[in-house]
Amino acid sequence: MPKGSVRVLPRQSLGVAAAFLAVYIIWGSTYFAIRIAVGTIPPLLMAGVRFLIAGTLMYGWLRLRGAPRPTPRQWGSAIILGLLLLVMGNGGVTLAEQLGVPSGVAAVLVAMVPLYMALIAWALPGGKRPTLLMSLGLLGGFAGVALLLWPSQVGGSPVTPAAGIILVGSFCWALGSLYSRTAPQPKNPLVGTGMEMLAGGVLLTAMGLATGEGSRFDPGKFSMSSLLAFGFLIIFGSIVAFSAYIWLLRVVSPTRVSTYAYVNPVVAVFLGASFGGEAINARMLIAMAIILSAVVVITLGSAAQARIRANIAARSEVAVPSEEPATTISR
Repeated sequence: MPKGSVRVLPRQSLGVAAAFLAVYIIWGSTYFAIRIAVGTIPPLLMAGVRFLIAGTLMYGWLRLRGAPRPTPRQWGSAIILGLLLLVMGNGGVTLAEQLGVPSGVAAVLVAMVPLYMALIAWALPGGKRPTLLMSLGLLGGFAGVALLLWPSQVGGSPVTPAAGIILVGSFCWALGSLYSRTAPQPKNPLVGTGMEMLAGGVLLTAMGLATGEGSRFDPGKFSMSSLLAFGFLIIFGSIVAFSAYIWLLRVVSPTRVSTYAYVNPVVAVFLGASFGGEAINARMLIAMAIILSAVVVITLGSAAQARIRANIAARSEVAVPSEEPATTISR
């Protein structure tokens, strides 16, 4: 077996398939669930309470099972990650969908995260220049976004201004993902995630109250569909699917796990069109194909660079850090 590869035992195969199914389908469906939830629940408070509940359940359960108490430095990292990933990233998606961005379009725009990560990694000190193929992938990805958002009518909705929120949030998500590689965090990644959810939940709730959402937060006016979508986001989106994701990172390669980024937009577009009445036209399908192809090129190109560097290091017996695409927490 090649050095650095991950072996999946036969008895794990069924579990791996189930975990991939959860990550593919559940995470892809969270975009549509967000759209339903913000139909009657103010967006920032919806996201804030969602993460407060999920974070309390996850962090509290692990602490009761004996997980060590996090250090102040680890809490500092959790606050930064909560801000970048959950407030700017997930909160941006939630707010944009409430402002009219179709859930399928939101998912396609979020798929740009690997491209942002490649650009940020290149800009960092000592960053490696993208190969020609990766450069073409970057250009293709941004061309796909331009095609998707120009003109400003997508599926009959004026989405360009609100879509900018998702693009900025996705950039912050990529920045937070890269920061998470070196940030001080607990050994148990689920503890760290619970901390990030708590931090992000507090920040989102504070933002919602500061922007006047408290006056519109009336549980008596919440529809049953919004409440069900809210519960789905807490239990399945934030806990079940993420636990499956963390386990997959331990038993298969990060490159295989990162394939969720290709599948989630397809699931989101299908659900939005089938159950949410979101229009799909040829331009949207072409733009989605261009963006997802660019993500595939970037992901495979980054993995190839990492393998080349690992082979060189193995021959010279010098360890080098992996440049394989970082994987991140869910929507």
